[in-house]
Amino acid sequence: MVSSYTVSTGYWHALDDGRVQCDVCPRACKLRDGQRGVCFVRERQGEGVVLTTYGRSSGFCIDPVEKKPLNHFLPGSAIFSFGTAGCNLACRFCQNWDISKSKEIDTLADAASPDAIARAAVESGCRSVAFTYNDPTIFLEYANDVADACHSLGLKTVAVTAGYIRPEPRADFYSHLDAANVDLKGFTDDFYRHVCGAELGSVLDTLRYIRHETDMWLELTTLLIPGLNDSDEELDEMTTWVAENLGPDVPMHFSAFHPDFKMLDRQPTPPETLLRARRIAMANGVRHAYTGNVHDTESQSTYCSGCGQRVIGRDWYVLGDYRLDETGHCNECGTLMAGVFDGPAGGWGPRRRPVLLDRVTPGEPL
Repeated sequence: MVSSYTVSTGYWHALDDGRVQCDVCPRACKLRDGQRGVCFVRERQGEGVVLTTYGRSSGFCIDPVEKKPLNHFLPGSAIFSFGTAGCNLACRFCQNWDISKSKEIDTLADAASPDAIARAAVESGCRSVAFTYNDPTIFLEYANDVADACHSLGLKTVAVTAGYIRPEPRADFYSHLDAANVDLKGFTDDFYRHVCGAELGSVLDTLRYIRHETDMWLELTTLLIPGLNDSDEELDEMTTWVAENLGPDVPMHFSAFHPDFKMLDRQPTPPETLLRARRIAMANGVRHAYTGNVHDTESQSTYCSGCGQRVIGRDWYVLGDYRLDETGHCNECGTLMAGVFDGPAGGWGPRRRPVLLDRVTPGEPL
């Protein structure tokens, strides 16, 4: 069914058996006319693949940038967040499952053009826009246009993503971004295959690409699930790989799991597990390792890699002491902090404010 929210895409090719293969992510869904990929939002129509959710969102919200989480990217600033529906992974522990696993287009309650989103972000006092809640890989055409509109108004753009994307669309999409937080969900092929419905190698390729082939700022998040991806051995291997392949200045966030979606049989992550992961990471050379989804000001604050001084104090999403100059140099020793620092710290704090954009009538041009 064609609607005003459907646009043609370019990442697909025809197969000899009459099917069309979607080439956005490593799943390489092979589709007959009318079939949708695993993500549910990319559909075979006629001889090609279309995106069925262009210009529609599961909602808009203003968040602290630290909630993404990004601790070294415009600290204390507000970020305009939105997503669509669907996902190209199948994580059994998904904590946004009502959005990312939705196959109901009615979930997409709000509609807005890229220009409307950029204007709303500026008018709301945000410094950046985040593609989040579900993976922007699957709506990259919409995300690219939003990013262009944002950049024209001086806004930066951020992807919160699993990094499960093929090389050609990856180069296209990431050329529109200023920063990313990539979910490195574990560090074994077995975990990715059986818990996430994906494969680790493609994600590692994406991480190397972002770090070495782009100017994007990169941070990583790993949700630690008791008994599945939290062993000393796996954490040691993961953090060693990060330090050696991405460098010591890429921040890592270790977040606490809570039972959700199809994984209700696991206990929440003990805080000590997060602290253990942080210790292992720092012992392996990761300079900035953080804990998340728990209250711990010490492990969520930022310390100078030169003199060890606490340069950004955090109490949840509230910044306390701030000892960096406007370009990110430590006030004590002059060491330049890795990240994106432009002016004084923001004062958005812990607020999370939903935003209602003017809705457009289906059928009207976006």
